[in-house]
Amino acid sequence: MTETAAPTSDAPTAELPVHRLFVGGEWVESVTGQTFDSVNPADTRDVIGRFQAGNAADAARAIRAAEVAFNAWRRTPAPKRGEILYRFGALLAEHKERLARAMTREMGKVLAEARGDVQEGIDIAFLMAGEGRRMFGDTTPSELPDKWAMSIREPIGVAGIITPWNFPIAIPCWKMMPALVTGNTVVLKPSSDTPHCATLLVELMAEAGFPAGTVNLVTGPGAEVGDAIVASPDVQVISFTGNTATGRHIAEVAARRLKRVSLELGGKNGIVVLADADLDLATDGIVWSAFGTTGQRCTAASRVIVEASVVDSLLQRLESRARALRLGSGLDPTIDIGPLVNAGAVAKVAGYVEVGGREGELVTGGGRATGPGLEHGHFFEPTIFSGIAPMDRLAQEEVFGPVLSVVPVPDYPAAVTALNQTRYGLSSSIFTSDANTAFRAMRDFETGIVYVNAGTIGAETHLPFGGTKDTGNGHREAGHAALDTYTEWKSIYVDFSGKLQRAQIDNQPE
Repeated sequence: MTETAAPTSDAPTAELPVHRLFVGGEWVESVTGQTFDSVNPADTRDVIGRFQAGNAADAARAIRAAEVAFNAWRRTPAPKRGEILYRFGALLAEHKERLARAMTREMGKVLAEARGDVQEGIDIAFLMAGEGRRMFGDTTPSELPDKWAMSIREPIGVAGIITPWNFPIAIPCWKMMPALVTGNTVVLKPSSDTPHCATLLVELMAEAGFPAGTVNLVTGPGAEVGDAIVASPDVQVISFTGNTATGRHIAEVAARRLKRVSLELGGKNGIVVLADADLDLATDGIVWSAFGTTGQRCTAASRVIVEASVVDSLLQRLESRARALRLGSGLDPTIDIGPLVNAGAVAKVAGYVEVGGREGELVTGGGRATGPGLEHGHFFEPTIFSGIAPMDRLAQEEVFGPVLSVVPVPDYPAAVTALNQTRYGLSSSIFTSDANTAFRAMRDFETGIVYVNAGTIGAETHLPFGGTKDTGNGHREAGHAALDTYTEWKSIYVDFSGKLQRAQIDNQPE
């Protein structure tokens, strides 16, 4: 794992709340005795709390607890498992505002977006709770007389859940809810940038009534905790969301044990704007997709592929809107954009701005944001470059920050080529008033998600979420497709003929 969470202390201080691991239904300290701090990216003087810097031994404890709990949990009737998910969803709804405020403080997104993040958790909890009474298999006619044929889903075992910081409630819920309702137990390793959100989430899961050992939480560095979970012979399925390099590493380690692995990785999402588009609507969609969550979404739009005749008109609108965006603490309701998550993110974005300066023309932004209230946070100006070519680095590599590239093209066929010529294939969008062209885009765009006359963000929990190419390895989150990651198919045949009937030989009458 590439993520690090260096210990900052060997002993807690009286001033800071100290949070523990959750293993086998108990809140426990790490065997390391070391901790790390989580800080507010909008004001790094604000330390949220101190968290356990777990290691491989802590991961092993959690995996063992999940293993012990598995047999009882898998035998719990699925509708009863669903009832616990319903209770958990209700608790999320009850505590929505508290969770949203804690999220904004810990990772920076504005409060309205944080509320949406929690709502996604609520939605997926209720959706998957319903699967406790569905979870359909198939019944089919047998090819032989007096024989019954059907298929059912069965849980796999212990699920290792490794999650990022940018959706610290929604993504853990996307992964844990289908895992749990299908009868698996879980070990959650959250990002070290958002351990507090994960702790609050697991507290509510315990309150909802998940049995001891069914849900376990281990905080700490990816190189210690994450790798131990991935390599463990007692973890049968891994679900990871994060950067592509780490995803490849996980796939390589897990492949040695032939594990089920679900990877949700990077994106380089494009919005196509044609000459017949409503430019005001397109501007709304682009600004929201490019600068919402400070560009820190895997579905964020970092490329706008524009028909040449309307480039200037669209750029004027985008520049005006970007300059008007207000930066600051997301807890302030007047703020549009919060901080980047940490100093490393600022350095990465600044590096891509230098690349953009060599490849295109800077329209607005381009540096760290300064001013009253921004001095102690990781703020970066909303940035737009024009004149970027489809194969330039800025149009090909994931920035994960508030940087937008405008790519001019002569027509729709060229737009399709530019959109598809990337290593990623997560989300895409087209703005056009021509219904025929819209349907062509649905067919032509090589992405797992396609929007028409909307931005590239806004996936709903009842449809599959995921992408093609280097965006992942073919699995999907959300929707009923999420069940596939955490279940094995079992085919069952019942012969009530009272005699041996030999299948898979030539039974056809002569």
